[in-house]
Amino acid sequence: MNILEAKGLSKQYKDKAALSQLDLQIKPGEIFCLLGQNGAGKTTTINLFLGFVEPSAGAAFINGVDVAKQPVQTKKDLAYIPEQVMLYPNLSGRENLSFFSQLAGFKYAKAQLGDLLTGAGLQAGAVDQRVSTYSKGMRQKVGIAIALAKKAKALLLDEPTSGLDPKASNEFSELLKKLSGQGTAVLMATHDIFRAKEVGTRVGIMREGRLVTTLNAADITASGLEKLYLEYMHD
Repeated sequence: MNILEAKGLSKQYKDKAALSQLDLQIKPGEIFCLLGQNGAGKTTTINLFLGFVEPSAGAAFINGVDVAKQPVQTKKDLAYIPEQVMLYPNLSGRENLSFFSQLAGFKYAKAQLGDLLTGAGLQAGAVDQRVSTYSKGMRQKVGIAIALAKKAKALLLDEPTSGLDPKASNEFSELLKKLSGQGTAVLMATHDIFRAKEVGTRVGIMREGRLVTTLNAADITASGLEKLYLEYMHD
């Protein structure tokens, strides 16, 4: 069973095709990384799966359910980490997690919330600090904890490692691997070729709204992936 699936998924804005005829299947535990320049269609793909925009043609499915037809049901199986994780700055990490968990229909005891946050890599001493004091990497760990708390079947990520230092970026990759090990299907839009190779099960390269190639990350080196990417960009 595919957790994330696109069938002929397209999005047209007046005379511009933001996404053309995307066919994509992501199974439980897979991490699929979308590479491409700005405007290649990566964020449009994420937004269509989230139900933020309506497809012009085709459909996006989460756990077999059409996103456009049943947006509320599909969001229950989904967690989303944008480039800047949106949390309440005046609440602590624990309070944010409690709030978003309850929105998704899960109620956790105080200790369980702390365990979810530290399980997502947040330092124990930061759990009850205001999120306004958090770094980007710490905010993302709260985002991962929310995905864990919601028991999300799918995780969507848009440029999650931009602006992270190498240590935080590496920690984030390890957390993604942990989630995939628990069966979560991950779709990540990124510019980071090294990170895509490092964390991805499969990598897709997008150009001008089209998925031009897909490959298994294990079958190529980081330098080989970079070379291939540049070839597609310069065609």
